[in-house]
Amino acid sequence: MEDINKELEIDFNRFLANLNNSSEIGKVYETGLNRLALTDEDKKMRDVFTEYLRNLGLSVRVDDVGNIYGRKEGEENLAPVVVGSHLDTQPNGGRYDGIAGVLLGLEVIETLLENGIKTKRPIEVVNFTNEEGARFSPPMMASGVLSGEFTRDYVYSTKDKDGLSFGDELERIGYKGRKENRLAEIHSYVEAHIEQGPILADENLDVGIVTGIQGTSWFEIAVEGDSNHAGTTPMEVRRDPMLAVAEIIHRLEGLAKEKAVKLTIGKFLAEPNVPNVIPKKVKYTVDVRADENYLREEFIEAMKETVEAVSHDRAVNAEIHELWESPTVKFDEEIIKLITDNSNASGYKSRKIISGAGHDARYINDIAPAAMIFMPSEAGISHDIKEHTEEKYLNICGNLLLKVILELANK
Repeated sequence: MEDINKELEIDFNRFLANLNNSSEIGKVYETGLNRLALTDEDKKMRDVFTEYLRNLGLSVRVDDVGNIYGRKEGEENLAPVVVGSHLDTQPNGGRYDGIAGVLLGLEVIETLLENGIKTKRPIEVVNFTNEEGARFSPPMMASGVLSGEFTRDYVYSTKDKDGLSFGDELERIGYKGRKENRLAEIHSYVEAHIEQGPILADENLDVGIVTGIQGTSWFEIAVEGDSNHAGTTPMEVRRDPMLAVAEIIHRLEGLAKEKAVKLTIGKFLAEPNVPNVIPKKVKYTVDVRADENYLREEFIEAMKETVEAVSHDRAVNAEIHELWESPTVKFDEEIIKLITDNSNASGYKSRKIISGAGHDARYINDIAPAAMIFMPSEAGISHDIKEHTEEKYLNICGNLLLKVILELANK
């Protein structure tokens, strides 16, 4: 088995054909994809994916939150090795993101089947529902249900901007499966993904060995003052929430640099949102990320103090609502070592890296040993139509994934 493991390679042209097929479903602006969770485009991709699985003779099942599994049986009745990611995208997202991870997992299984290679453990490839969170928030909902982070009722009740619920849309596209189809016992989980950052590309590396995921907190801050005419209201008597918000954000930027966290102001809404009226209320979101939980927590406390101080000085009212939290994740040391050893043995240029983005591996890690493999993102671009990963890196990652999954499946 060891000799086979060294010589075996994926059929990269076959993988590329599947990736190119995916890139036509929900295509926008030549190189982008708009395939939000539970839309018609998502349904079409799901249909194509399940057809791939059935054509390989895999047993296919769908669970109650729409996760799709394709299972290659093992020689023994053991917990499976699981590989996969997600097929949904951002509104103007790229064609690689989690998609490459799902299709490389599929290619790993097809390579094993084609070469008649049996494994002790079953291997399952999975497409998780709504990883992106672009239509239904928060992200990673379906993997979060498996880990117990979210209840099914909570997920079903979430609504998109048009008031359509997750549960109704899941049923509408025909992918509302059964609870008993969920992943139960898992031996290990490996997820391949583009880096979504510039480190690997900047350092001219082939592979990122992911040791964990940064912790994330989302907040909505609402600041309220007095709405009035822009031309007749003296500056010194205004209770202007917009100017208060501007000062708060400026201070938070300095705090973020001081405390080594990443800060993003993502959504912004002013009411009444017209040029010649002082706003009555301003609402905005704050995304805070850090490698260590204590750094994120220190920033959050400082953020609350800053909002309170500025609001007091400018005589406005502010409320802070926590929307979502995901603590820092540390991946399994044994799988990290396995990835590292196989990468070194293959002569790949690699480094250990922590993910600044959330992934389904974050929640699966709560219920099974998990780790990730990153491929370089050209210029660090992701969630955008310009997202690109060179073919050589896709091939390298696929062959590394093959070696790792094969070794895990024979433990």
